[in-house]
Amino acid sequence: MLIHELLAQGLTRSFEYSPPKTPEETTSLTATIAELTRLNPSFVSVTHHRATPDAQRRTYELVSSIQHEGTTAMAHLICVGHTRTQMSDMLTAYAAAGVRNVMALGGDVPSDATLATSDFSHAIELVALAREIGTFSIGVGAHPAGHPQSPDLASDRHYLAQKLAAADFAVTQFFFEASAWRTLVDELGALSVTKPVLPGIMPVTTMTGIGRMAQMGAAVPADLVARLEAANLRGGASAVRAEGIRAAIDMCVELLDDGAPGLHFYTLNRSSSAREIHQALFDDDGYRRPQALR
Repeated sequence: MLIHELLAQGLTRSFEYSPPKTPEETTSLTATIAELTRLNPSFVSVTHHRATPDAQRRTYELVSSIQHEGTTAMAHLICVGHTRTQMSDMLTAYAAAGVRNVMALGGDVPSDATLATSDFSHAIELVALAREIGTFSIGVGAHPAGHPQSPDLASDRHYLAQKLAAADFAVTQFFFEASAWRTLVDELGALSVTKPVLPGIMPVTTMTGIGRMAQMGAAVPADLVARLEAANLRGGASAVRAEGIRAAIDMCVELLDDGAPGLHFYTLNRSSSAREIHQALFDDDGYRRPQALR
């Protein structure tokens, strides 16, 4: 099913996976997918980070397998390192495999490569190509704090508005305060953009994760850091994990109350945190639990 059609029907719940690189990772991811599929997600997405034949193959195989097993799957596509012909062939292959949902992203330029072999400079060009190739539902990325490469927040919002005018929905980078999503949506609304913006969710479950999140472009707010530090003093690693899960649940409740069209969970190919948050919020039929209502 097309994701924008799912969003039009109501609240969506989705998970993101990355293609495994080793037999051990394959075994772990297989178990994760089995666990989270039991939650009947609206859809799942599969990342694609590097423009190499092996990375392309692994993403394609995982997306196609998930779609074949009966779960709506979305394939990530990146501009970096791809020619127009390569991307056309990839989109055609996805369409032939029954994959009708794609995420158009700029992609990170690796330290050992340049954009010299790419025919695409910006994700909006990839959106346009996907429109030409087939009937896809197309998502784009959004950064509540602004994309790291944007010169300022205003230009970031204007470019995102242009992308969403061409695409069907957006999925955000993870963040830790519901107000970040509200502000983003309000600023897009001021630019006459009303397409759905799905908040991306990833809890902080370790003390080392605080610094790692900042390196990934989403600094952990001081009040959440204080909560985690206090938990660490009380009970160590297990208490930190529990507090991080509670903080994510609290934020998700606030997001849903504020009208978020769904929740998109970054799993890092592990099921436990995403499963715990999801099960605190939704019952087996995907409806909000009474305790998750305010």
